[in-house]
Amino acid sequence: MSRTITVGLDGSPESHAAAEWAAHEAELRGLPVKLVQVWGPVPTPMAEAPFPGAEKNQHWSEQILREAADALRLRHPGVEVTTEQLTGRPAEALIGAAEDAHLLVLGSRGLSGIGGFLVGSVGLAVVAHSERPVILVRAGEQAPKEREPAATAAGAAQLRPVLLGLDTTTPDPALIEFAFEAAARRAVTLRVLHGWNPPYYYAYAMAPDPAVTETVAQADAAALAETLQPWRQKYPDVVVVAESRCCSPSLALIDASHEASLVVLGRRIRRSSVGAHIGSVTHAVLHHATAPVAVVAHD
Repeated sequence: MSRTITVGLDGSPESHAAAEWAAHEAELRGLPVKLVQVWGPVPTPMAEAPFPGAEKNQHWSEQILREAADALRLRHPGVEVTTEQLTGRPAEALIGAAEDAHLLVLGSRGLSGIGGFLVGSVGLAVVAHSERPVILVRAGEQAPKEREPAATAAGAAQLRPVLLGLDTTTPDPALIEFAFEAAARRAVTLRVLHGWNPPYYYAYAMAPDPAVTETVAQADAAALAETLQPWRQKYPDVVVVAESRCCSPSLALIDASHEASLVVLGRRIRRSSVGAHIGSVTHAVLHHATAPVAVVAHD
């Protein structure tokens, strides 16, 4: 693995937003950025036909990379920017590019047809199979310093927090560390959100027992606090706001994403014959969150 932030670029507004996000992240981490573009050669009969379609498409792809790299170098002069054109199936090429990257950044939507490859199915395939962190960025996403909420009464403006969706039953150190590092690097609050389902009898339309619900809530909050305690000690400068809610985890995270600079979620790596799996919560948040979403694969 190289210490490089790799960006999948296809010329769409989403992929350019991803490149801008990656450049800002590279400044925070002191890493270079690599822009990659996947170009699928046309079938042999078309390539042998007497018209320059394939050649024009390849030159168009090269121009996208060159212009995007020049723009990033101009806006982020301290960041080293390189480019690479890949060939093959888009999802497979990007998954391969992720293996050699520190982070892989993609636009969450892309152009359809010959113009782009960062469509939903490709992005989801990359997230489901990559073992490196994958960040998905929507078009129009602004740099964190441009997304500050209104100033407080004291006249101070703070950056939006990093949001971590955490399952206390299987808390993974790699996921938690990624979120704490992101908050520390940005000097922002880390908001940890854990949603838990109500007692089973709710499904049978039974009247809720306040005492039982309160007991479950207290136990869940205690488990969340215990999970975070060693990380609070490791990152004493990070302000942590932990919330345990009786609610749908996906809906709570989607709602909280409106006030976040980055949403951090996990994906369990599955190496069985069943295949890769994103998870229902992560899948829902990827489709509906308004902030960039980082998916961290873990065992």
